[in-house]
This record gives sequence, structure tokens and C-alpha cells, in this order.
Amino acid sequence: MDSLIVAAAQALAAGDVLGALKRVALRDDAPALALRGIAMAQLGDLARAKALLKSAARAFGPREAIARARCVVAEAEIALVSRDLGWPEKALETARAALEKHGDRINAAHARNLQIRRLLLIGHLDAAERLLAKLDPSPLPPAARASHELAVAGIAIRRLRIEPARAALIRAAEAAQRAGISALIVEVQDAARILDEPAARLVAKEGERPLSLDEVEALLASDALVVDACRNVVRRAGDIISLASRPVLFALARLLAEAAPADAPRALLLSRAFGARHADESHRARLRVEVGRLRAALEPLAEIRATAEGFVLTPRLPGDVVVLAPPVEVEHASVLALLSDGEAWSSSALSIALSTSPRTVQRALDALAAAGMVQSVGNGRACRWMMPPVVGFPTTLLLPGPLPSD
Repeated sequence: MDSLIVAAAQALAAGDVLGALKRVALRDDAPALALRGIAMAQLGDLARAKALLKSAARAFGPREAIARARCVVAEAEIALVSRDLGWPEKALETARAALEKHGDRINAAHARNLQIRRLLLIGHLDAAERLLAKLDPSPLPPAARASHELAVAGIAIRRLRIEPARAALIRAAEAAQRAGISALIVEVQDAARILDEPAARLVAKEGERPLSLDEVEALLASDALVVDACRNVVRRAGDIISLASRPVLFALARLLAEAAPADAPRALLLSRAFGARHADESHRARLRVEVGRLRAALEPLAEIRATAEGFVLTPRLPGDVVVLAPPVEVEHASVLALLSDGEAWSSSALSIALSTSPRTVQRALDALAAAGMVQSVGNGRACRWMMPPVVGFPTTLLLPGPLPSD
């Protein structure tokens, strides 16, 4: 390998993208194409980066298996950043196995880390943890080690293990500082900021207040009977009853919990759970049936008794009854939650992450776009969706004005 390629690779490793491009910008050999692709990815031109890496993989000969595998890993990283979740996962596993076979432990570990981050993004936490247990992060350089610790923190946050998440983010910050890459340092800082932001709302008899992730973890470990509107379950400590597939029962459980320890009036239950404007005997009969089903479902944790005005929810063991609600409750909130990471998502990637049909996701995006909550960029297969930027000052003041007259 010639000195220019080595110098360009060292510049990229140090975060000097322009310095790397100066050395290989006019070259079309396979190593130069690969380095140019990585450099363009770091500059944000992901489409050009993907094309360059594909060209580099084709240009490498059949005896250069390691170089071709590295191109596949780099292309997978671009797919992850651009939220191309339909990118062939088997190609990444094949490349990782080839790198490990040829002794390239650093890039093999990096490929494994990409697999973990993809599984985390689509919510497959068990599979991500199994792969994480197989990964030895010791050979990783500082930049890759920071990315690994971000994945560890992400799994811990999703599992609501906040102290391990904080420890992983501290290690990620130290690794990012050693790497000296500004973008990576900012990414770690943004991830750490999530731990201190409001993650949910507590609705109880004393009123309503925001909760951080630490407080949510403490609440779920307490003796309180929690109606969790974030996951549509009813839980107390380690006992969980899922009502995710029974929306009417969960709506009734939430209304009863919000009213506890008092009773919830029948008129309120009918209007909020069934959307009934004028209750008649058929509505009241349906309410009795659904409350009976809810009583049977919650029997291990709580009892539901009829009163003169309605129904009352009482936990079987001493403790408060509270509702854990999302910080913002709007229609299609799950789509907004994914878009809140600041990246541009395709509708197909959102469909994979949410495990729902592309048509359902597209309808949700159209509704959110009509409400001004999301915006699209590009057309056709290149269309991407993101949340609109929040501007804190009038941008017209930045435009040049007329020169002062004499």
C-alpha cells in the first residue's frame, strides 16, 4: 500500500476528512475509492459514499477478501446512519465472519457492533443482548469503543437500568475524548442528555408531574399499582399484565386508575372508552361486560367493585394507584418517537422499526405532515421523513438589509 493511501487512512482515523480527500480525490484505484467513500460519508453525502464503496468493492480482486469485507462493513454503517433498515443483514454477517477468519479483529468487532445497533434500533433487545455477550470490545480503537458503549447504554436505557446506562455513557465520553472526533463527542453528549429529560408523566391522586428515567425506574420497582400507558400494561413490581391487544380494557383500566381511590362514573367510562355521546341500555350492558373482562384480567393485582355511581379500582396489596403516561400524547406518537432522533427516515424503515405495514406508516406520516409535525425531503424511493427544525429566532434578521441612505 502506497504512502498516500496510508496517510489518507490515518487522516480519516483522526477525523481529518478534508486532509484525507486531498490525498485521494483524483485517484480511482480500489483503496482510494474506499477511502473517498468513507470520507464522503463523514461529510454527510451518504448517497455518493454508498456509490463509491460499491465501486471499491467491485474493484478489489477476488484475493482481496479483507478489503472487500471492509467495504461491506462501511456500507452497512452508512445504511444504519441513513436508516436503511432493509439493507441485507446477511451480507454484514458474511463480511464479519470473513474479517474474523483473516484475523482483522478490530473491523470484525465493529461489524458486530453495527449488528447490535441495528437490532437495538428495531427494538429486538434480546437478540441485541445475545450478540453483545459475544463481543469482546478490548481490540476496538477509541472511536469504535465509544460507539460500542453507546449501544450498551441504549440497551440499558430500553431496559430501564439507568445506573448501568450512566456508567456506559461515561465510558463512551472518555473514549470519544481519546478519539478526538467532535461529531462523536456531541453524539455521546446528546445521548447522556436523554437521561435527565422528562421521559413520562405521573398521573396520581395528588396531580400530574413529569418523570425522568431514574424516577420511572424507581416507580416501577415500588409497591404502586402502575397502569403503564407507555406500554399498555398494568404492573406492580415484577408482576405484569399486558393489555396491549385489548385497547378497550386498557382504556377502562386507565380511567379507573386516574379516578382511584375514588370511583369512576359510568358516564365518563362510556364516553371515554366507547365514545358514546348518549348512553343507552346497550351501552350500559356493554360496559358491564367489558368491566367483567377487565376484572378477570386484573384479578391477580387488583379488584374492581361496582358503586352507586360507577366502578372503583382497588389494589390487592397496600400501595398507591398511578398512571404512567407518555410525555406527550398525540396520535401516531410512536412514529414521532422514532423521528425525534433527528435522522431522516424512510417510510419502509419506520415500518420495519414499528413492525407494522408500510401503508399504515404512510397514512400516519401523511396525517402528521398535514398537522405540520413532520416534513418530507426528496421524492419517490429517495423520500425521507424528519421532524421540522425548531427555530428560536426570526431568520429574516439574518438576511442582508438595505444599505443605510446618506
